[in-house]
Amino acid sequence: MTALAVVATEGTWRLEGDWSGIGAANRFLAHLGTRGFAAATVRAYAYDLLNFGRFCSEQGLDLAQIVAADVFDWIDWQLTPPGRSGTVVRLGRRGAAPSTVNRRTAAVRALFEHQLMLGELETNPVPAPRRGQGLRPKARGMLGHLGPGRARGGGKLVREPRRLPEALDPEDITAFLTDLHTHRDRALVLAMLLGAYVPARSAGCGWRMSTSVADCSP
Repeated sequence: MTALAVVATEGTWRLEGDWSGIGAANRFLAHLGTRGFAAATVRAYAYDLLNFGRFCSEQGLDLAQIVAADVFDWIDWQLTPPGRSGTVVRLGRRGAAPSTVNRRTAAVRALFEHQLMLGELETNPVPAPRRGQGLRPKARGMLGHLGPGRARGGGKLVREPRRLPEALDPEDITAFLTDLHTHRDRALVLAMLLGAYVPARSAGCGWRMSTSVADCSP
């Protein structure tokens, strides 16, 4: 049995190995190249399909047999931290990040859309995520006189954590301000700070503006 792998062939990328869906995957990758996708993009799609192909081979699934439940099993398979046999577990490794899983899911969804276009399948088994809009879309504007705006697409099957930006240490801030030797440099930094300070105050973030940028001498 030949292990499934991504290989470079004639300036593009394709899959090689034992997987029943490898022909469909390579036709899809060739389709991307025909549409003018960059080689790096085709390579990224190939590695995403490689992950899906390994799961299908491990589970003995053909593309025509895939249903939504299999897709969610694949997602769980990616999120499960890899380990070793017995009671020994490899430390320091986790399952795939949610952003990686969502990217792979989008690639597999595109693969099945290509199958639909060719008439090989009748439905796409990858569930299309939907954003909840509530009973009524919220109006915008101070007086509620604007419509709900353009609908946001690109929902994700796996929720990605939202991380706050990291704060700088006071020592790093002091070192940065010390390097501002000209009035022009200090004015540029002050303008950038004010650009972030005003919206933050409007949002009630409780920022406190320091005057050290404007007051420090050359």
